[in-house]
Amino acid sequence: MGHGGDVIAELTTDHREVEELFGRIEGLPPGEEMRRKYADQAVIELIRHSVAEEMYLYPAVRHLLPDGDGIADQEIADHARAERTMKQLEGVAAGEPDFDRLIAELMAEIRAHIQDEENRLFPSLRTSASEDELRKLGDQVRHAKSTAPTRPHPAAPDSPPSNKLLAPGIGLVDRVRDALTGRGRDGSAG
Repeated sequence: MGHGGDVIAELTTDHREVEELFGRIEGLPPGEEMRRKYADQAVIELIRHSVAEEMYLYPAVRHLLPDGDGIADQEIADHARAERTMKQLEGVAAGEPDFDRLIAELMAEIRAHIQDEENRLFPSLRTSASEDELRKLGDQVRHAKSTAPTRPHPAAPDSPPSNKLLAPGIGLVDRVRDALTGRGRDGSAG
């Protein structure tokens, strides 16, 4: 959930956790039910991560970086594409043919997004923001992840102020649904 440190450390740790889940999925044979459980856990983490970035990181990127609007717009477009894939993956059993295609598509989208953030965005942010700004953003992102949705909602707003107003309520409903169904309990990343 929260790892501590500045926003770059927080988000990089999230990336490693999602990559670990992807590795677990890839390490299991097609049709294995644990692939679905790991996919659910990855989606939970990805949605929480994306919502937090959209609430706090990307507005800061727009403000702090000279080309911040273009970078933030591209990152949000990447999120929207991945969220549509996650929505298609929702409810597809591990034994269904579409599962392998969709999980491979999601992993490719997320890995490209992670590479872009870690190689382009994070270094630019590190040089443009103060340590205090990065720590504050880390705290905001951690807080946002604690109340964020856990399921894909492609039609939900992805920019402030609407996302800041709606995400906690949507997140509460998602967490209740997860608790009732047991989604995300088995196969957690830790």
